[in-house]
Amino acid sequence: MSTQPLVLIADDEPRITKLVAIALSEEGFRVVTASGGEQALQKAEEVRPDIVLLDIVMPDLDGIEVMRQLRERRPVPVILLTAKGSTADKAKGLDLGADDYIAKPFHPDELAARVRAVIRRSGGAEPGAGVIKFDDVEIDLERRMVTRNGELVQLSRTEWLLLQHLAANAGKVVLHTELLTKVWGPEYRDDLQYLRVWVSRVRRKLGAAPGEPGRIRTFQGIGYLLDVESPQPRESASQEVHVAEEPALIG
Repeated sequence: MSTQPLVLIADDEPRITKLVAIALSEEGFRVVTASGGEQALQKAEEVRPDIVLLDIVMPDLDGIEVMRQLRERRPVPVILLTAKGSTADKAKGLDLGADDYIAKPFHPDELAARVRAVIRRSGGAEPGAGVIKFDDVEIDLERRMVTRNGELVQLSRTEWLLLQHLAANAGKVVLHTELLTKVWGPEYRDDLQYLRVWVSRVRRKLGAAPGEPGRIRTFQGIGYLLDVESPQPRESASQEVHVAEEPALIG
C-alpha cells in the first residue's frame, strides 16, 4: 500500500480540478477528485484522505459547510480554494477552522508547498498517549477530542495541534521555538506574536476568563506550560493577550 499522502480535491470547475490534480500528482501525492460538496463528503468517507482541498463556491454544498460536516466525522486538515482573495474572505475561512486558504489563481509549486506544510503540522498523537483531566476539562490525546462539562469543545486544526503538544507535555515548560516549529513549521520558529494569538484562543476554549491564563501558564521569554496539578493559577496573562486575535493569520 502506498504511503504517499492522499489528497481529496473538490471543485465544480473541471478545469481547476484537473490542473490541481496534475500539479499534486507530479509532486508525488495520491489524488482523488470530487465535482461538488455532496460527492466530496461521500468520497471522504470512502477513502479517508490525509487532507482535503475545497472550493468555497459550489452549487450543492459550499466548501464551508463541507468542512463543517467533515470535522463532525473526524479530524482532517482542510485548505480552502476560492477566487475571492480579500482579507475579509480569508479571515472568515480561517476563523471557521480552515488550516489554510489559497486564492485563485495560484502557482502549482505554491499549492504543493502549502499542502505539504499543512500535512507536516497535522500529525496526531502517539497511540496510547492517554487522557489528561483537570477542572471540568478532559483532553483525549488518542481520540483527539476535548470536552468541558461533558460537552465537546470545537477546536480548529491549529488550536488542537497547539493544545495537543502542550497536553502531551503536561507539567513541563514547552519552549516557544518548539511549539512554533512543531505546530507551524521551522519557518515560524521566531514568530512569538503569532504564537501568542493562538495560545490566547486556546485559553478561551478551555474556559479561561479574558486576561487570565487559565491552565496554560506563561513563562516569560521561555515558553508555556499546561498546569494540570496545582490549584487554578491566578496570575494575570495580560502580557499575552494584548495582541488582537487576528483570524487572517494563516495557521
